[in-house]
Amino acid sequence: MSGGTAAPGVAATDGERELRRSTRSGGVGLLGAAVNGLLGFVLTVVIVRGLGPAGSGAMFTAIGVVTVLAGLCCAGTDTALVWALPRRSGGRGGEAARLLPVALLPALLLAVAVAAAGVALSGLLAPMFFDAGTTGGEDLLRLAFAGLPFVVAMTVLLAAVRAVRPVAALVAVQYVLLPAARPALVLAAVAAGAGVAGAFAGWLAPVLLAGLVGAALLVRPLGLAAGAALRPVGQDWRTVWGFALPRAASAAIDASSMWLTVLLTAALAGQAEAGVIGAVGRYALAGLLVMQGLRVAVAPQLSRLLGQSRSAEAAMVYQRITSWTIALSWPGYLLLAIFAPGFLRLFGAGFTAGASAMGVLAAAMMVNSGTGIVQTLLLMSGRSGRHLLAAATGLVLQVGLALVLIPPYGALGAALAWAAGIVLENVIASVAARRVVGEPLLTGEVLRTAVAAAAGTAVVAGAGAAVAGRGPAGLFLTLGLVALLAAALLPHPGVRRRLRTTVPSRPGRALAMKRRTG
Repeated sequence: MSGGTAAPGVAATDGERELRRSTRSGGVGLLGAAVNGLLGFVLTVVIVRGLGPAGSGAMFTAIGVVTVLAGLCCAGTDTALVWALPRRSGGRGGEAARLLPVALLPALLLAVAVAAAGVALSGLLAPMFFDAGTTGGEDLLRLAFAGLPFVVAMTVLLAAVRAVRPVAALVAVQYVLLPAARPALVLAAVAAGAGVAGAFAGWLAPVLLAGLVGAALLVRPLGLAAGAALRPVGQDWRTVWGFALPRAASAAIDASSMWLTVLLTAALAGQAEAGVIGAVGRYALAGLLVMQGLRVAVAPQLSRLLGQSRSAEAAMVYQRITSWTIALSWPGYLLLAIFAPGFLRLFGAGFTAGASAMGVLAAAMMVNSGTGIVQTLLLMSGRSGRHLLAAATGLVLQVGLALVLIPPYGALGAALAWAAGIVLENVIASVAARRVVGEPLLTGEVLRTAVAAAAGTAVVAGAGAAVAGRGPAGLFLTLGLVALLAAALLPHPGVRRRLRTTVPSRPGRALAMKRRTG
């Protein structure tokens, strides 16, 4: 094999460098995800308190329209750039710049076409999206369609930034600048009496700024100012769109899984059960914030390593990120399962009937987070078709079981169907990724992290539930215990050393052994 003559010391240095890079990037990504989540909560408060139930409902509908359509119009090109750009050389004589128009122009043209049609038909479409008494619904929908091309351009440009710049650049724009500007501008519009349309314009306005900043951040790494060629060749089109089209389909499946569950529940069991599964689903998906922050951080690194046939390092980065994901996500999902009545009580007494459904989805999400960023690993290997197969198979199982289980069991049946689809998709993706990468993905160290996270949380949560029950009192008591334990343990040298040496603990040794046995 090509690495057979490499010196073990050099291999160790390479492996440790990649792990340090993934650790730094992962930390920045997690911080960005936390800031983004906090600012998103602030935005929700500003909208709800400033516009009231009817106005906030109309604005959330408009945001949903532009968000869903932007995802469809991007057609997978954003992920395609994250995969393809790290495998190309930048600068004046590089080939990376040629991929930008290949991804951006078709997506932008599609967005312009959809926007033009939407603006022209907004009068006919408004009654489908807004209640009959909604004031300015047509203007709101027209504004949503008009902003669509700008959202698509920003999304594609920031994906390119994610691929060619350190993750801090993306975090600064997408996770800080954009979500910080939105509540400020929405609040200003509400204070000025601009109404729902003005508030939505405040939500849209930072998109233009973020897109311009993203474009500026691409100039140097892509060599645009130095005269890098932007005219693509035939292979560039095949590279981007051969990856993007399957990814577009799987992205649509991923984005629609919760809403499909809610719609099927409403049709088969009624609005009340749909409301319960919707509340449960929001809790379940909130736990993916950790994985999203880590995925954003290391995806370009994985693509670069796999493109250089450095599968061992890629597998080790995956193992470290998986260990982080388990350590940070499993405690939260166990708390969701154990204190489901307490969490759901925060929505109102009528939602506590979804406690069993919450437990089912929490278990499925533990499987999802337990496989780590396996979906990203599969995509960054270039196998978007295999990722689509996993997503589509999971969706077929979910819908099939939903039709059988929702009529007799309501929200619980919907949760069981959704959970089965999640588990099957992750199993298929994990098997495919293992075959593609050719390296073990699950190690004893990852398993030990999982056991420690689960056992520690179960002990503390069990004590809290035994003392104060599974309602809000037990939940808050347990959260207090967790905070006290964290404050007591984190300063301990052994704990800090353990955190610094998260999986795999000896990257150089593992790589050296691989080369000696290869």
